[in-house]
Amino acid sequence: MNEPLPIRPPRERKPDWIRVKAPTSHGFNETRQLMRRLNLATVCEEAACPNIGECWTKKHATVMILGDTCTRACAFCNVKTGMPRAVDLTEPQHVADAAAELGLSHIVVTSVDRDDLKDGGASQFVKVIEALRRTTPTTTIEILTPDFRNKADSAVEAIVAARPDVYNHNLETVPRLYPTIRPGARYYASLRLLEQVKKLDPSIFTKSGVMVGLGEERMEVHQVIDDMRSAGIDFLTMGQYLQPTPKHAKVAEFVTPQAFAAYGAIARAKGFLLVAATPLTRSSYHAGDDFERMRAAREEQLKAGRAPA
Repeated sequence: MNEPLPIRPPRERKPDWIRVKAPTSHGFNETRQLMRRLNLATVCEEAACPNIGECWTKKHATVMILGDTCTRACAFCNVKTGMPRAVDLTEPQHVADAAAELGLSHIVVTSVDRDDLKDGGASQFVKVIEALRRTTPTTTIEILTPDFRNKADSAVEAIVAARPDVYNHNLETVPRLYPTIRPGARYYASLRLLEQVKKLDPSIFTKSGVMVGLGEERMEVHQVIDDMRSAGIDFLTMGQYLQPTPKHAKVAEFVTPQAFAAYGAIARAKGFLLVAATPLTRSSYHAGDDFERMRAAREEQLKAGRAPA
């Protein structure tokens, strides 16, 4: 007689404010076909972003360079882990071609962690920025880099010299949760990276994001907000953590929209140029519109005779 199969406990039902429609639009399919044709990976797909339907319908995609395989295994991330393939030398121009074909006024470029490379992949970011400047000179460029563990100083110097418009690096969570959620990284090393960008070129906007719902305490989130401002970060993004698969870290709490609004109000009072804090906020969600708002906020500061905070 066959043993009955074990019954899996049902996954926790998401609250109404976190649900999104499945992507089905013509624009979505066009964006996917373009990425396949140019052999480009996107964090939208690899990280199972809940906003992919909305963004790809508008032909906004966050390109993920240096392949689709990460050398780390963070407990929150759905990008596959393993030994990556060799760096694709055609990738920088393919990114620029995608920006041109999509007609992007603003592009977000991120990457997997490449601890196997001598420079952590920094030179590929530089080549992508250079290819974009040649091919689509009016497109503003936002990069979202890894922490370049043990090689951050030289990596950041090289990328800042290429002059992206926005330098983003996510802190992801509160320091206490790093050993379980982001074990390959160090909280204060990430803070120093963002601080270094500002010291090297204050005109580059800096940006960082955190997830909530992983078991952090409210005062811990407040401390992260304070730490970001101390590092001169211009733009804070905050969103709800969603468990991509059963093997990833569980959701400890679905944070309410009201709690997000309270975090956002506190952050704005601290002096960020821009704050985006909602359950569905992600690093590159509405990035182009947010860039324009951030640039306008800086211009207002300068008109008022105040140095950027």
